[in-house]
Amino acid sequence: MFMLCILAVLSFVPTLACCDIVGTVRVIDGDTIDVGTDRIRLHAIDAPEIDQTCETRNGNLFACGIWARTQVHERFQGRVATCDPLDVDRYGRIVAQCRVAGEDMGWVIVSEGWALAFRRYGMDYDLVEKAALITARGLHGVRMVTPAQHRMVRDKGLFPADPRCSIKGNISPNGKVFHVRGQHFYRRTRINEAQGERWFCSVSDAQKNGWRAARR
Repeated sequence: MFMLCILAVLSFVPTLACCDIVGTVRVIDGDTIDVGTDRIRLHAIDAPEIDQTCETRNGNLFACGIWARTQVHERFQGRVATCDPLDVDRYGRIVAQCRVAGEDMGWVIVSEGWALAFRRYGMDYDLVEKAALITARGLHGVRMVTPAQHRMVRDKGLFPADPRCSIKGNISPNGKVFHVRGQHFYRRTRINEAQGERWFCSVSDAQKNGWRAARR
C-alpha cells in the first residue's frame, strides 16, 4: 500500500525530457519561448513584463516589456533552437538553456541589455550583465524597476503596472468607487482585477465605465 501511494504521488510530479529539446523558436516575451510544442522559460534571465513601462533619461515613458520582446523576436523568431532542460517552474514551463547556431540565447539577450541576469536562479550571466551595465546597453540606459519588483508591486494591487493609469477603481459595499492620488483611502486601497476592480488612466474614463468618485 505504501509503494502504491508513492507511485501515485510521483505520477503528478513534472518530469524533464531525457534529452535536448530541438525545434523552431516562437518568441512569447523577452525570456519565454516556444520550441516546437514545448513552452520554455530561459534559465537565469529576467526580462521586463509585457505590461511593464520604463522611463527614458528625458522622462518619457515607453513600453519596455514590449520593446524587449520585439528585440528577442527579431533576433530569434523562426530559428532552430537546441535546449537543455534544467527544471520545471511553478507554471509548468520547462526551464532550459537554449542555443541557436551555437549561441547561448540567455547570453545574447543579457549582453544586448534586453533582460537582466536573474541571480536568484543562477550566476551564469552575472558578468555579462555587468558588461552591459558599464556600456549602458539596452535597458541599462533607461530608468526601470527590476521585473521581479514590478511583479511584486503589480500582484499586491497597491500600485499600477503603468504609472500613467493610477486611478483605483474599487468595488465596495457602496458600489463602484474610484480613488485618485492624495485622497484619504488611496494608499490603502488594493485593486483585485480578478474581482472586477481595475485601474483607470483618467477620471472621465472611470466615470464612463460606471465608477463614481470617492467622497474623500
